[in-house]
Amino acid sequence: MKKAPLAEKFGARLLGPDRTRFRLWAPGQQAVSVELDPGTAHASIVPMPARREGWFEVEVARGAGTRYRYRLADGTAVPDPASRMQDGDVHDASVVVDPAAYPWRNTRWRGRPWSEAVIYELHVGAMGGFDGVRGHLPRLAELGVTVIELMPIADFPGARNWGYDGVLPYAPDRAYGTPESLKALIDEAHGLGLMVFLDVVYNHFGPDGNYLHAYAPSFFRDDVHTPWGPAIDFRRKPVREFFTGNAAYWLHEYRFDGLRLDAVHAIAEQDWLEEMAHAIRQATDRQRHVHLVIEHDGNAVPLLEHEFDAQWNDDGHHVLHRLLTGETQGYYRDYDDRPAARLARCLAEGFVYQGEASAHRGGQHRGRPSAHLPPTSFVLFLQNHDQIGNRALGERLRTLVGARVQALRAAVALVLLAPQIPLIFMGEEYGVETPFLYFTCHGPDLAAAVREGRRKEFESFPAFADEAARAAIPDPNEPSTFEASRHGLFQDTADWYAYYQALLRCRRDALMPSLDATRALWARALGERGVEARWSLGDGRVLAIAANFGDDAVAATVPGSAFDLLFESRQGLARGLRHGELEPTCTLAWTEAQTP
Repeated sequence: MKKAPLAEKFGARLLGPDRTRFRLWAPGQQAVSVELDPGTAHASIVPMPARREGWFEVEVARGAGTRYRYRLADGTAVPDPASRMQDGDVHDASVVVDPAAYPWRNTRWRGRPWSEAVIYELHVGAMGGFDGVRGHLPRLAELGVTVIELMPIADFPGARNWGYDGVLPYAPDRAYGTPESLKALIDEAHGLGLMVFLDVVYNHFGPDGNYLHAYAPSFFRDDVHTPWGPAIDFRRKPVREFFTGNAAYWLHEYRFDGLRLDAVHAIAEQDWLEEMAHAIRQATDRQRHVHLVIEHDGNAVPLLEHEFDAQWNDDGHHVLHRLLTGETQGYYRDYDDRPAARLARCLAEGFVYQGEASAHRGGQHRGRPSAHLPPTSFVLFLQNHDQIGNRALGERLRTLVGARVQALRAAVALVLLAPQIPLIFMGEEYGVETPFLYFTCHGPDLAAAVREGRRKEFESFPAFADEAARAAIPDPNEPSTFEASRHGLFQDTADWYAYYQALLRCRRDALMPSLDATRALWARALGERGVEARWSLGDGRVLAIAANFGDDAVAATVPGSAFDLLFESRQGLARGLRHGELEPTCTLAWTEAQTP
């Protein structure tokens, strides 16, 4: 990627070995200074001359490693909102960083095509920080994933957090390691043929450590609110540039291969998303693969028609979850009626909701027609951080399905062999029952509010209707809640790792080379809990998948006379299919010639 000038507009930029430019957008202030080496005998305060449109800027004879804070007119000391590293936590001093200090080894890496993506979502803290994740890379490459996706790492308050409470979007959290250790992780991944994506949060700031209101109140709107507070005001050019620069910064300076943008439906100015993505595309070397993925509750088809590679397919997850567990509470109620037919629509057309009214959303219409999009425009998964961690007790599917393990294995085969881009959540490949709970590390007052808010969130659920049941919901702020989410995370059970590995090997060898030009042909429900689908692959073959999550056999289409079996979740299933019968709790995949 070429230089990222927008990223250089904000914060402390090293101009030479002993010279740094400090720059702050503070339209709510008449005067701003930069305090160097705060808290030491050598501390000094340097006034920052005011520039146009709310900017303050000064150059100082200091180099990398300099600690600093900004001083507002009333004497309040704040960290740099574009801090590249903190000297401690979010309330502490920021540190000048040399972006060229790390000696990259894999300089010829250009990424991989989107059609080769198999995503492994992970929480850096649960895996031991940047160095801990780095130690897992050979195992993940051997498993067959091609992308590791880091949950947000932007500096958050305390020692542990999901990452969605970040307040300093440019600073990797020091609880995970230094900027150099993050770069070493990415460098090592590239050497193993793995892409690295970063989950970024541009729709809100966390509740502790965000000082923008003090000096840039116009960063936020007073007429639009989100679940996390006042909406960020993307109508303003400096706000747009702050986040566009952040995206360019991660992709350029840290050489991430892609970004996953969290909950972008909460951004009022949707046009900024295309503006940002276009800027990234324009600044990217054409020989390099950079991928942009969104999470969007509105099933944002227009975004997928232009600059974005894919969207997380919540529809696909919800209907699969309904078929496996029978749950109908919350948003699962939207998939209770004819779930097998809804899954068939997902496989054939991408989204289930393409403009229909959502009962869960009070009748609000959701989505647009998506059948014209390629299957690779959708990221399909059985589990992720949200779908596990937003449950009161953080149960994984292995716990929820109980004795119906074969049905779960059938669903895994469907997700990993369907042409949509598959995503695996850490530990899933071992079939673990380790929960993934919601955890934080806030001060006493905020911790109490988060604990009570978390418990109140579930009071409408029958299982937590009484106060005693809600009191048993793990306290997010207790260290034990975090530790419970790590214990036994990578202990294999019943050869699950080998099962995932075999499926991903099949995807790599039989499907990946032909996914670019793949198009859906048709899909249909098989009874109440089964589905079959056909896709035309780029090389002219037809990919067929038949899956049955029910406990009774169902009638299915007989394969052509010369079909090539790719995978069966249990041995011997193909014999029954030749007679038009699909056994209970199983998945088969095969290819056959295209019918003229």
